[in-house]
Amino acid sequence: KFVEYFGPGLAQLPLADRATIANMSPEYGATCGIFPVDAETLQYLKMTGRPPEQVALVEAYCKEQGLFHTATTKDASYTQVIELDLNTVEPSVAGPRRPQDRVPLSQAAKSFHDALPSLLGPGSSKGTSVRELTPPTSAIHKQVSRMDAEGGVAAGQEDPTSPATRHRVDEQLEHGSVVIAAITSCTNTSNPYVMLAAGLLAKKAVEKGLQVKQWVKTSLAPGSRVVTEYYKKSGLDKFLDHLKFHTVGYGCTTCIGNSGPLPAEVSKQIEENGLVVASVLSGNRNFEGRINSEVRANYLMSPPLVVAYALAGRIDIDFQADELGRDQAGKPVYLRDIWPSQQEVSAVVNSSIGSEMFRNNYKHVFDGDERWQKLPTPAGKTYRWEGDSTYIKRAPYFDDMPAHPAAVTDLCGARVLAILGDSVTTDHISPAGSIKKNSPAGAYLVANGVEPKDFNSYGSRRGNHEVMVRGTFANTRLKNKMVPGSEGGVARHVKSGEIMSIFDASMKYQAEGTPLIILAGKEYGSGSSRDWAAKGPRLLGVRAVIAQSYERIHRSNLVGMGILPLQFHAGENAETLGLTGDETFDFSGMAALIEKKLQGGREVQVTAKAPDGSRKEFHAVLRIDTPQEVLYYQHGGILQYVLRQLLSGKSRAEVVSKGMATMADPKSGSSLS
Repeated sequence: KFVEYFGPGLAQLPLADRATIANMSPEYGATCGIFPVDAETLQYLKMTGRPPEQVALVEAYCKEQGLFHTATTKDASYTQVIELDLNTVEPSVAGPRRPQDRVPLSQAAKSFHDALPSLLGPGSSKGTSVRELTPPTSAIHKQVSRMDAEGGVAAGQEDPTSPATRHRVDEQLEHGSVVIAAITSCTNTSNPYVMLAAGLLAKKAVEKGLQVKQWVKTSLAPGSRVVTEYYKKSGLDKFLDHLKFHTVGYGCTTCIGNSGPLPAEVSKQIEENGLVVASVLSGNRNFEGRINSEVRANYLMSPPLVVAYALAGRIDIDFQADELGRDQAGKPVYLRDIWPSQQEVSAVVNSSIGSEMFRNNYKHVFDGDERWQKLPTPAGKTYRWEGDSTYIKRAPYFDDMPAHPAAVTDLCGARVLAILGDSVTTDHISPAGSIKKNSPAGAYLVANGVEPKDFNSYGSRRGNHEVMVRGTFANTRLKNKMVPGSEGGVARHVKSGEIMSIFDASMKYQAEGTPLIILAGKEYGSGSSRDWAAKGPRLLGVRAVIAQSYERIHRSNLVGMGILPLQFHAGENAETLGLTGDETFDFSGMAALIEKKLQGGREVQVTAKAPDGSRKEFHAVLRIDTPQEVLYYQHGGILQYVLRQLLSGKSRAEVVSKGMATMADPKSGSSLS
């Protein structure tokens, strides 16, 4: 869907809110979310320091083209119109696994308790205590940090923000304890209304004597340096600092798994008690295993709610009934007591933000700091590969590539690498987050002289295919049905019966010359559009995927890497067909369909041969959907297609316009190239 917003309520939405809603379009299932250009747009351009002549050009052009929206603008014709009364919108969070799992704030505690049985890991104790939905009575929730008149700590009290005390856990953690609270750099952290609301809430909390619970790891990663400027100008930075929301950087942090390790005592309690603990963050991704491997429940929310949950220290709080703590007089403090009004937020926005902030910060945004400027820059037009680099290596996609593609042949003798369930996201497939020492990627880095403290993250090493392929399907929450009761990137090598990592199993199969396939459920490849969710499986030797349904972009990316996407017929899946993964698979008719550019239909016959000699036959739908995708697959992938086109003398512009743009992620602009 292409979703366009219009109507009388549009005038009530600040541009920052519109940008947040548009940015979240993949999370609510749309290709894009569009807001028209109007007077609010022009005001934003002025506020962010655009030259007057540019603002005037935007206004004149959009009016001339009929794109400028006013109260009297005639509505366009739409395929479907959905009416939303803005008065019915209520505060919400999303979790514990997916951004589309929206929960009204008033029901968040209940939703966590309802989801808890499904969140428990294989080693979890189902008898571990869970709080009742009543006001907390434990000593830890009664602790109050009294502030003196200057905002400091009262005499005789420890400063909970000091290094000596901030990572000490005096109380037993429980299911639902919040251990990570992060205002992250994406989605809404360039929205001054919610960012300043978080600062105002922190100010009110500090003035009441409240503190973030000791077991909560906090961070603040604004989406722009301008945020830091207006925090300083408003004076709200010191209150966020006091609550341990120190600025840690301006790039991807917790929401891509860069939270770093939890305090040792917190990790110990989680492991020993099999706890389902929570993270709260203001990003737009909360898929399983993404935020932190030890955190099983992850919730998305606005920046002020991140601060509120950090104060509460638990996800199963009822903000209407449960107190956050006690003030200096010993009276209970509730969220409603410190929640800033819209008028308060607007007043601080108007007094703290000016266009000069944007002009000054972005004037030299590409210059970099002194260290960046001192980096040596090699001469020449081609990249000089460094053989000993563990960050960037020449990828093998073009190794032994002939000038012309070989004819497509039917796939025979394939083995199943993994049988996966529904809603397996690109976060389950593509490497993300920290690299574990005992993982295949960690072992590779150690073997290449990298100490664990220097592992960094998968995201930072995405230029090294040796690291990334070892992290493919290595998500700690992945469940391979061929290894019942397991979690993580484990597989069963069918011939030997050995249980090993998915990477090791794939290497063993490839050494045997055995092609591999994946069997999956519904919505395979949902979530972020990631190139490595297709690159990684290809390097693992995966030649085909049979799923009940696909996320649109991921299906296209599979074709772009030469992986065949097939789809079960309605009502069929691996379970209904009795497939165990012990079979070998032959695909008949595929080559003929591709040779005829899909003119003969889309049906491929699949034959699964069991070890006892029995056979199961079924048909799957070939999901190569366009003639251009046929070309990509015939060449072995889009990369090989593009290179051959360039070698044949076609112009770069012609090749790009025909092919490479189709692989672009509409959100990030990244592509397989």
